[in-house]
Amino acid sequence: MNFKLACADFTFPLVEHEVALKIIAMLGMQGVDIGLFEGRSHLWPSREFADVSANARHIKSKLNDLGLEAADIFLQMDEDFVPYAINHPESSRRAKARDCFSRTLEYASACGATHVTTLPGVIFNEVEAYDKSLGRAYEELEWRVDQSKSHRITFGTEAHVGSLAPTPVEAHNLIQAVPGLTLTLDYTHFTRVGVADEDIEPLIPLASHFHVRGAKLDRLQTTFAQNTIDYERVVSMMEQTEYSGWLGIEYVWLDWEHCNECDNLSETIQFRDFLRGLGR
Repeated sequence: MNFKLACADFTFPLVEHEVALKIIAMLGMQGVDIGLFEGRSHLWPSREFADVSANARHIKSKLNDLGLEAADIFLQMDEDFVPYAINHPESSRRAKARDCFSRTLEYASACGATHVTTLPGVIFNEVEAYDKSLGRAYEELEWRVDQSKSHRITFGTEAHVGSLAPTPVEAHNLIQAVPGLTLTLDYTHFTRVGVADEDIEPLIPLASHFHVRGAKLDRLQTTFAQNTIDYERVVSMMEQTEYSGWLGIEYVWLDWEHCNECDNLSETIQFRDFLRGLGR
């Protein structure tokens, strides 16, 4: 399988952004997953969107100089995914989330990205019925799909721990409910809670972007050596389903879900070499 490898810029949060990009280039990656994470990444939406065009062009120039492409732009508006969940019951928060998404599409276009990711929303069961939260998420995701198409950008959402799609079945149902929606697929959120690979596998044909890192039961992120996900089988299934997106190695380093217990550089290199071996 001839796939393209990317690495997240937020894998290396303790160095300057330009240094993180240089590390990614020195690792021989082709692309960068750019995190626009308010309060916890190099690039915050509130800063980047102060001048969308100029800041995006600046990032594109840095990528071009290093021979890299923007593989994905991943928007998160808050350190907690609840306050600005796309389906928040408060209309003012939803309006702000829509505005931020529109700016993200402009940003992505200006820096040469053709893929954007956001989170799918949550169930606000303390204030409303399950179906109401889910229905509002459908509406917001449909709007984002339409807006993305107008920019010729593929829109993916990441089913994750704590979201309204915490299982493969719910993730599958979500994609089926919103025409044109795709998945930014990350096995680790399911592996963490004991879901078997074969139960996650049906999501591969629904994916437009893919995150790779080690995981096991009770650990969203772990080392290459301790990883229990059969990525060789994943790549084989990608080949069978003609997956054409990026494989983004996505180690993170933050005090959440034990995600500050790995040597991100070493683990990224090990997965890079492993995946390259499968691609030969």
